[in-house]
Amino acid sequence: MEQDLKTSDFYFDLPKELIAQDPLEDRSASRLLMVDKNTGAIKHEVFRNIIDYLHPGDCLVLNNTKVLPARLLGTKTDTSAQVEVLLLKRREGNVWECLVKPGKKVRPGANLTFGDGILNAEVLDVVEEGNRLIRFSYDGIFEEVLDRLGEMPLPPYITHKLKDKNRYQTVYAKYDGSAAAPTAGLHFTRELLAQIEEKGVKIAYVTLHVGLGTFRPVKADHILEHHMHSEYYQIAQSAAGIINETKKSGHRVICVGTTSCRTIESAADEKGSLSECCGDTEIFIYPGYQFKVMDCLITNFHLPESTLVMLVSALAGRENVLNAYADAVAEKYRFFSFGDACFFTDDFTKNII
Repeated sequence: MEQDLKTSDFYFDLPKELIAQDPLEDRSASRLLMVDKNTGAIKHEVFRNIIDYLHPGDCLVLNNTKVLPARLLGTKTDTSAQVEVLLLKRREGNVWECLVKPGKKVRPGANLTFGDGILNAEVLDVVEEGNRLIRFSYDGIFEEVLDRLGEMPLPPYITHKLKDKNRYQTVYAKYDGSAAAPTAGLHFTRELLAQIEEKGVKIAYVTLHVGLGTFRPVKADHILEHHMHSEYYQIAQSAAGIINETKKSGHRVICVGTTSCRTIESAADEKGSLSECCGDTEIFIYPGYQFKVMDCLITNFHLPESTLVMLVSALAGRENVLNAYADAVAEKYRFFSFGDACFFTDDFTKNII
């Protein structure tokens, strides 16, 4: 069955006006579409009420990566032609792999400048997919220079300018390295997280640096012909211990976002046990996959025919997911990064303490 899955099997029709362009004033005021992962039953909620559906002993797994303000607007020093550079991955020291527009005019040997000379760069090489290796030079601390000059690398479907950089950042973001936010976490406030912990729900922080490949469309007709992008992840011993204990005691491991899911599923052994580790993952989760650790998933709505819709379908069934998305469209939910959320769960019972 899995071998026969086509990319078109994961298509759904989405009116453009449902693509959220701006974050809500109150993060936790988003709508929450609850979906029973076994039956496909649906319930409509407000995100802050998710606490009522979490049980003492459950574990939320959060991705604490931090988005770099990685979009730099500058010029070529010889022609003053405008260039846009997007930092993708630090290779070593001050050398980064970058996406450059317009790429054809930025060849090895080209010199670039940003912020009236505050940051300068030399293009060293062209690597896979046309990306550039670029060496940066500056005075001071690179992250501070980037914070001053860089813009948030918003997804291509968001056309509005972001007024506050922190709104494309989770409140628990800690480790620099992502080119995109783990957006399921954007709905949590510090107050809501504190209330969740007070209820007896454990929180385990893992790190996966999200790459731009997360937005790469699946161009293959059959999903197994798609090559997944690689992303770096890290799990500390403390987080591994919390997740292992949750499974051992029969409670639920609930991932916040597909990045948290990909992290723990990549790192788990065949018995579903985790230990301290780090590495690169190209895990591709689609229907037929047997989850080793994750029980439930809190996530945003994803693009049609994307690997993320396929991942959610592996947990809750393709028909259940597409039916839920159709319901969300009919109810005019807000879609994608700044949009509303889904909770694919196994229990609609309220657990109010």
